[in-house]
Amino acid sequence: MTAGPPAIFTGAAIHRTIVSALKELRGRHRLNFVGSHIISVDQFDRSAADRIFEVADKMQPYAMRQRITRVLQGAILSNMFFEPSTRTRVSFGSAFNLLGGEVRETSEAKTSSLTKGESLYDTARVLSGYSDVIVMRHPEPGSVAKFAEASRVPVINGGDGPNEHPSQALLDLYTMRTEIAAQGQSVDGLSIALIGDLRFGRAVHSLCKLLCLYDNIRLHLISPPELALPSEIVGLLKNAGHEVLEYTDMADGIRGVDILYVTRTQEERFPSQQEADRYRGLFRLNQAIYTQNCEPNTVIMHPLPRDSRAQAQELDDDLNQNPNLAIFRQTDNGMLIRMALFALILDVVDEVDNHAKPVTWFTAKRHG
Repeated sequence: MTAGPPAIFTGAAIHRTIVSALKELRGRHRLNFVGSHIISVDQFDRSAADRIFEVADKMQPYAMRQRITRVLQGAILSNMFFEPSTRTRVSFGSAFNLLGGEVRETSEAKTSSLTKGESLYDTARVLSGYSDVIVMRHPEPGSVAKFAEASRVPVINGGDGPNEHPSQALLDLYTMRTEIAAQGQSVDGLSIALIGDLRFGRAVHSLCKLLCLYDNIRLHLISPPELALPSEIVGLLKNAGHEVLEYTDMADGIRGVDILYVTRTQEERFPSQQEADRYRGLFRLNQAIYTQNCEPNTVIMHPLPRDSRAQAQELDDDLNQNPNLAIFRQTDNGMLIRMALFALILDVVDEVDNHAKPVTWFTAKRHG
């Protein structure tokens, strides 16, 4: 019997094989949500992300004040925020309240015993005795993971310095999924422009890692060279089979994309205010630039807060009436995602509706 010609494997074919194998391996390690810490998006495979989104969809009636539930009545969330926060802190607290739980907060490091020299280990041991779940934000990368090691209850990372912000990445991906579904598309095959401070933006870092769970995405990275996306994250995107293009000119980079994801300059991460001021306002999107360079249905996103000071204005106020501006739908979706995380971690997903009743007060959300 004559042997046939040897198989020819091109570089592209080998790359696709490696990517497929990595995704299959990742898929074998399913996240058991119940009682788990949520520290990094590295914990999620695609099925875990889909499960969170499925539960988030079910939270709509409660977030829209069509119904109320008391499934977490008696449960206590400790919101420990050692860095400034508005949306994330209030959103986590409100999400827990909407499930019937109670919230205790520390919103500044100077009001905690950390200023007296207490270690993260001791703080975690103490607070986990008072709580059923803890959300923590801290300026040091890796600090939330260290805190979680000592905690006796689940801990959710609300942002650890420039490192990660898992719930923000989940709500961003959920928003992308929702917005482009209305256009008959899915996350697979999207083209996305990431604009601004990609070096220090933890929301961008976590989002990029989540995007590695999907297929055939094209990413346009638009930033000054000094604020470029870290090379290790670029490597993850390329290893996932995505096309990555880098730009320093915004007009060139935003043409032909499905989604614009704009970020602010993370001035709190710079060694000095003077250094941060060098980059503020370099990339400004307004309606004229959008109309000239973008597709009519290109979605505009931003993790917020957007810097509306005159010297910054990364998203101009004249975009506020643009129907493709999704930034406030993002914040609404944040509530759904955080409700879903609490329900999954505390194992009440199947009980939420069993503890529900109609809303009796007037609310514009229900009547609007």
